Amino acid sequence: MALRPVQVNIKARDGAAVGRFWAEALGWSAYSPGVTAYVGPAGGLVWPDPVAVCVDVVPVPEPKTATKNRVHLDLATSSAGHQAELVARLQALGATPAHVGQGDVPWTVLADPEGNEFCVLEPREIYRDTGPIAAVVVDCADPRAMARFWDEAMDWTLHEVTDDHATLRSAKGVGPYLEFLRTPDVKTVPDRVHLDLLPNPGDDKAAEVARLRALGATDLDLGQGDVPWTCLADPEGHEFCVLAPS
Repeated sequence: MALRPVQVNIKARDGAAVGRFWAEALGWSAYSPGVTAYVGPAGGLVWPDPVAVCVDVVPVPEPKTATKNRVHLDLATSSAGHQAELVARLQALGATPAHVGQGDVPWTVLADPEGNEFCVLEPREIYRDTGPIAAVVVDCADPRAMARFWDEAMDWTLHEVTDDHATLRSAKGVGPYLEFLRTPDVKTVPDRVHLDLLPNPGDDKAAEVARLRALGATDLDLGQGDVPWTCLADPEGHEFCVLAPS
């Protein structure tokens, strides 16, 4: 029994517009399976995608606060020229420079049209085969503790764990990494970006949720009402959802 991350959930006041931005940013397509804008690889809607962790943009009435999201995307590039071209193209699409205390670094920090921060990385060999999303990055206080929880929660492989950084990736060696990065700030508001997890075929969702609670997850009431997914928080309070197989 284990879960797999299938999409990154991004909240937005204008879900359609933010969905179009991310589709253009990633070179993917925006689909509308319901009230959300689902962004996945071009060629037709496939859910769950067998390789990619996709993006699901969900409309909400409230705007983003000035607080930095504790979950963000890192985008991969293949050369210095590709990085510069991608940054310019993203800004033409509506991205803006973001200042999160990064200082003088080789990557570029931007925000999408509604202020959700993300990074355009310099070329790194480790991300050469991830696709457009290099990593889903989570700020945390204790990467070792997060690695223990998420390694048990998911069917991904733990690649690295130190006091400052932990990394997981699909056991198949495809798609993006999930990374936990030690940061000094603490969580103060609900995040506008979180992971959605899906049980593997044949696994029982209720049993998976019970297993996560035993690992240290807690129930989360975001006003979601009677929905087929379950909202939880990891031991440091990062929100995530367990979806129902469909």
